[in-house]
Amino acid sequence: MRGLLVGLALLVVAPALAQEKVPVIPFDSVPNPLKLPHDVYFGEVSGIAVNSMGDVFALSRGNTSGPAYGAAATQLLEFGPDGKFVREIGHNLYAWSFAHAVKIDPQDNIWVTDKGSDMVIRFNPDGEVTMVFGRKQEASDEDTAPLKHPSPPLPPVDGLFRQVTDVAFDSNGNGYISDGYINSRIAKVDRNGNWLKSWGTPGTGPGQFRQPHSIAVDEQNRVYVADRGNRRIQVFDPDGNFLRQITIDVPYDSNARPAIGPRPEVPGNPDLLKTMQPGAPWTVCITPGPNQVLYTSDAFPGRIYKLSLDGKVLGVLGQSGKQLKQFGWIHEIACPSENELWVGELLNWRVQKLTLHPEQASPQ
Repeated sequence: MRGLLVGLALLVVAPALAQEKVPVIPFDSVPNPLKLPHDVYFGEVSGIAVNSMGDVFALSRGNTSGPAYGAAATQLLEFGPDGKFVREIGHNLYAWSFAHAVKIDPQDNIWVTDKGSDMVIRFNPDGEVTMVFGRKQEASDEDTAPLKHPSPPLPPVDGLFRQVTDVAFDSNGNGYISDGYINSRIAKVDRNGNWLKSWGTPGTGPGQFRQPHSIAVDEQNRVYVADRGNRRIQVFDPDGNFLRQITIDVPYDSNARPAIGPRPEVPGNPDLLKTMQPGAPWTVCITPGPNQVLYTSDAFPGRIYKLSLDGKVLGVLGQSGKQLKQFGWIHEIACPSENELWVGELLNWRVQKLTLHPEQASPQ
């Protein structure tokens, strides 16, 4: 999130585009769905995931040490299906620096991407480290410092990341890693951890990215990338060939307020990052089959969108705020079923469990 608050004052949005009315999906939020021990606290909840047994994994920027700038802020907490605390995984792990996302693969392995250390870690279901990708900067190196954003960017290096963001898996066991704020590419590794390829460069064209922030794979092994800074979801085949893009243009209340910072204004500047624009995807989650749908969310006006895999918006829910059923920068969505969502929020330091009622939906 470095530089985001500074950019808020400069970011502008295009007017909401007219389109057919989108249903508003009624939903409930379960109060206090995860029970923390009395001496454990969430920080910014950057990641949330659910395994095949219903256990919930929350990735929090908590348990910090060090100065406010450069603190080690990653904590992986597991909860049972009933919300009761089970354990902390990876306490004092070498890779922990600045939490970004957590995912569960089909074998219930737990994958964490850490933006601060530029590393991706795989744990087995017992919580043991079984695979490591990337390498953090050495503390003894005199050049160790926050990563810079030169223009043009430095060439990416196979096997290394610069502010990595997320990971997803196809039916053949391959992993797809969104490498993220600086390299602006997608990396592909096989089930044994071998680096296969990468695709993408910084930019605005098809197959280019500005902050690929979240990633998911459907049952046909199509790869969906939340290209947040370009305000679109790009879709690729498993070899990285561009298939199409999805944009979300749902009208919104002109009186909507952002969760933090000044309200984005009209008109838009195409040269600026579109991170705070309505419909800019911070997240992407695809439900299990056989009838898969996609969920994504934006920071302003703070909504969740339900889409078909071909990009049609099927419904919308929520708004920015601090109460239940309101959101403060959803950073990751877990969607174990079409009508059950878990969301991790940065600004509200919490997890919400949402139950959707699409049968009660009404036009916006």
